[in-house]
Amino acid sequence: MGFKPIPAAIALLISLIIWFAIPVPEGVSPQAWHLLAMFVGVIAAIIGKAMPIGALSIIAIMLVALTGVTAETPDMAMKDALSSFGNSLIWLIGVAIMISRGLLKTGLGARVGYLFIGLWGKRTLGVAYSLAVVELLLAPVTPSNTARGGGIIHPIMKSIASSYDSDPEKGTEKRMGKFLALVNYHANPISSIMFITATAPNPLIVDLVAKATNNNIHLSWGTWALAMLLPGLVAMFLMPLIIYWMYPPEIKQTPNAVAFAKERLKEQGSMTRDEKIMLGIFAILLILWAGIPAMLLGKFLEVVPPVFMVDPTTTAFIGLSLLLLTGVLSWDDILKEKSAWDTITWFAALVMMATFLNKLGLITWFSGVLESSIGSLGMGWMGACALLLLAYMYAHYMFASTTAHITAMFAAFYSAGLALGAPPMLFALMMAAASSIMMTLTHYATGTSPVVFGSGYVTLGEWWKVGFIMSVIELMIFVVVGGIWWKVLGYY
Repeated sequence: MGFKPIPAAIALLISLIIWFAIPVPEGVSPQAWHLLAMFVGVIAAIIGKAMPIGALSIIAIMLVALTGVTAETPDMAMKDALSSFGNSLIWLIGVAIMISRGLLKTGLGARVGYLFIGLWGKRTLGVAYSLAVVELLLAPVTPSNTARGGGIIHPIMKSIASSYDSDPEKGTEKRMGKFLALVNYHANPISSIMFITATAPNPLIVDLVAKATNNNIHLSWGTWALAMLLPGLVAMFLMPLIIYWMYPPEIKQTPNAVAFAKERLKEQGSMTRDEKIMLGIFAILLILWAGIPAMLLGKFLEVVPPVFMVDPTTTAFIGLSLLLLTGVLSWDDILKEKSAWDTITWFAALVMMATFLNKLGLITWFSGVLESSIGSLGMGWMGACALLLLAYMYAHYMFASTTAHITAMFAAFYSAGLALGAPPMLFALMMAAASSIMMTLTHYATGTSPVVFGSGYVTLGEWWKVGFIMSVIELMIFVVVGGIWWKVLGYY
């Protein structure tokens, strides 16, 4: 059987109840309500893991085309169902995931990790900061936060812990493994906040913010990175210290870690041709995504900067093309990058459904309900938006997918905040930060969670305790430090 019967039945039942049993509310069209029924069913199936998310997305596309809820004719319904495959933000993430395969294939990601451990690894706290810095350095070109935190950083972390005989199977995880595992994980949400290309759902946020503001706010790669820079660095600096205070490692001096890292680097040998090319392409991507040619050449030649601007998705295609032309990656490598093709598929389906829920007026109606409900409390826009932000973020206890959560809730909550008087840019950045901070909460919050939690260094109670505390601290950092920083930048 291609699906899990119980979660599939629950998802189907929820859809049928919304479609047939609940009357269509006043102010909502039947088409919008029926699309909502399918959308909620798909989200429920994703949460229940009834099928892989890509398979569910194919079914969602089929249902939208078959039911014709978005168009009057079958051919137009099919075009609507496939419309988001032309969304450049979706291809930005898909291609960036393909590029990140080069970090694994060439070994550059591991080399960078061992280099920093070789520099700062004399103390356990230094090892922790090394892991955090490498996480941050890899984030701009690794939109799969699972690949970054679970595929690159976690094996390095486990190797270091094992070298000091810190093993959960032996009951010695407190030596350093527990501390390093928590830092390994909690660096992941912070780095995901800091760049559009650091986790797959971030471009979805860009799209939803643009739609909600009629394209008055379109967060560029550079704008996002600059906005999140200071609060992100503060959060990344404090996080290891807080975890160190909560779960101090028994082994605090780690001179062997430096020797271990140098031994691994010795095994890797000198940088290979492919690693050097990968590093060069990494630099090119950062320069183009940050818009540096437009800033420098535009000023030097006294022309309008957009002449020299390169679209972020075009930049990603430039990077992938260079990797293919130089042979660092082969076409077989690209075909085997299942996560990229999977992401393109489910992203397209979910963005399509969210887009048409907006076009059919459902998001406007729901945000109006939120606005009237919270507005009646008389809290003012700051109190009302704080309530919206907290409800949005902590609802993630019910989600096992950040993408599903953002797709289901972001647009309505953001629109409600705008209606209640929130400054559009300020609230967009706060909601964007919360969309990654919520990854801290549970052992199923995002793809990296089960990888690190599954290694056994941290108990379930410890994981949830640290997750909640870090969510509060990080949210405060982005509210206070971020709020001041964004005011200085003139973002609101």
